[in-house]
Amino acid sequence: MNAMTATALAATLAAALCAPPSMATVIGGGGGASTDCLVVLDAPVNAPASNPKQVRCVDGDPSCDADGTANGVCQFQVSVCANSTFDAACALDGVQSITVEHAADNGDPKFDPDFQALQDRIANQIALPTTTLDDCTTPTLFTVPIKGPLGGSNHCGPGRTKLKISSLSSVIGGRVIKDRDKLKLTCIPDPNACDPHALFSGTFDRIQRQIFNQSCALSGCHDSQTMAGNMLLETGSSYGNLLNHTPDNAAANAAGWLRISVTQDVSGDPESSFLYHKVTGDLPDVAYGVRMPKGKRKLHKTLRDILRRWIEAGAPQGGWVPGTD
Repeated sequence: MNAMTATALAATLAAALCAPPSMATVIGGGGGASTDCLVVLDAPVNAPASNPKQVRCVDGDPSCDADGTANGVCQFQVSVCANSTFDAACALDGVQSITVEHAADNGDPKFDPDFQALQDRIANQIALPTTTLDDCTTPTLFTVPIKGPLGGSNHCGPGRTKLKISSLSSVIGGRVIKDRDKLKLTCIPDPNACDPHALFSGTFDRIQRQIFNQSCALSGCHDSQTMAGNMLLETGSSYGNLLNHTPDNAAANAAGWLRISVTQDVSGDPESSFLYHKVTGDLPDVAYGVRMPKGKRKLHKTLRDILRRWIEAGAPQGGWVPGTD
């Protein structure tokens, strides 16, 4: 063996040893066996055990959670392939379109940036229409948060996302075949890590991740595409958009309210903080708008109480406010 071959072999072995094990499985995603190879999904499916078709993952389980850490979110790697050869029962090829549902940031209340990222990968990595066999995207990382912690006992529950894809074949036997695929992704809390101190770095981080990210910084609301009320509540921008800023709402402005009314890190006033009134629904009249999140269930009492305590404590950007953990 010459030196160059030995070096290449060593590098290959080192890469194999360092690479994480692949736990992904190709699944049809739904539909008849004779047509289900047009578009398939490659994901770490594990349930039901007898015929895995979905992902049910305990937060931090390295066999399915890509980040391998019990941190309140599961990360699932999902790829899409056209013209798959995974099942001999299907020998079709020819795909003209692949559409991920809820992938457009156009006000769709079910919009998810992970869906958008997958649609972008399909557009950039699969040259449609295509007859290339096993024409696949690189994995897209889907982030699914658990629900909670909530309540005095800091209860946590599973979080869920459902991916849906519709595809059209090229003309096959004089007709176009529609392939519908779906994948359920469930993140189950680690029973030993449902603790705010284990999941968040402080009170504001908890507010950002449990309130803003899940209920406010969404399509058509306070995301970077829409900025309803000229307010951006995405990670990294929300804090600077809130403290002692005048709200766009004319009635709240006339009442002397601020988005968050505080003397920073000293004290604050929930009663003159427009954001607090918007999430509690305690608004004087229709001129102040509607409760937020709009059209959705009222924020859990635990989260409303955390927001109030945080404001009263002067809305610190770091650290824990007593009673919010």
